[in-house]
Amino acid sequence: MKKHIWTICFSAVLFAYTLYVALDTFVIRRVYDANAVKVNTSMFATPLPSATSTAVPTETDYQAEETALPDVNTDVPTATAEPTPVLPYQDEDSYIDENITIELSTYEEYGTAIYVADVRLSSAEYLKTAFAQNKYGRNITEFTSEIARTNEAILAVNGDYYGVQKKGFVIRNGVVYRDSARGEDVLCIYADGTFGIVSDNERTADELVESGVWQAFTFGPALIKEGAVTVDENDEVDMALASNPRTALGMIEPNHFVFVVSDGRTEESKGLSLYELAEFMKGLGVKTAYNLDGGGSSTMYFGGRVINKPTSGKTIKERKVSDIVYIGA
Repeated sequence: MKKHIWTICFSAVLFAYTLYVALDTFVIRRVYDANAVKVNTSMFATPLPSATSTAVPTETDYQAEETALPDVNTDVPTATAEPTPVLPYQDEDSYIDENITIELSTYEEYGTAIYVADVRLSSAEYLKTAFAQNKYGRNITEFTSEIARTNEAILAVNGDYYGVQKKGFVIRNGVVYRDSARGEDVLCIYADGTFGIVSDNERTADELVESGVWQAFTFGPALIKEGAVTVDENDEVDMALASNPRTALGMIEPNHFVFVVSDGRTEESKGLSLYELAEFMKGLGVKTAYNLDGGGSSTMYFGGRVINKPTSGKTIKERKVSDIVYIGA
């Protein structure tokens, strides 16, 4: 009888622990209020340059122009100057202002629809991140489009879904939220507009911020380093299928980036393997590329709408995520 009692007790404890782990991983919310953290912009000490800024003419310049004026032939019609476009300008496939230029393109490769946002910035400060419900923690989620609208994003993609993990660096907008290592590749976006891939076993999160890291993501793997593809046809994320919806970030040159999202798991789009994604991005001229959370999370938002076809289960709809990467003023 005592033997059965111990067996029942052990089974009950084991069940309770397993239930707690499952709830803690997927249900129980653990919140750190992001509003209490001041975004660290000290790494952008110099004023942001304007892509269209020009020198202001001096009085001497005007005098020089006046003395150099030729005789005017009144019989010759005066040319009408082209009107200067009003900034910011936006249509379905592009956006431009003094500091941000975005151009969208859609490709059909490997039997899959791939959406590419080509982004040029005057400063990496315009590449930002945001948490679901503006709160850092576990199991706090919103749709990518909801987070984007809240933060007035021009362009956004889903992030690394940090909230489902207990480890892995989380550095957002220059602030360290989590500094525990997972032994994984980390994508570092520096304040000078460059990308770097580091191992979280080699540097601490605080050291990365001190070196100028503005954003850091832990998902991976790295797809391209120094212009060379770093994955092969057999590489995959954990137990994921070979062909999936994907989200990735790439750097062509400092402050010239690409945001890439592919569809998948539908009759129209089968999805990409990591190797196919890397090869595609190399063809865009990307020098450094990194894989973010994919599958049902993969979502691209631009101009107030979701432009790809995200899948949740067998349905085309968004899946809620922990965070986004976005472009905003």
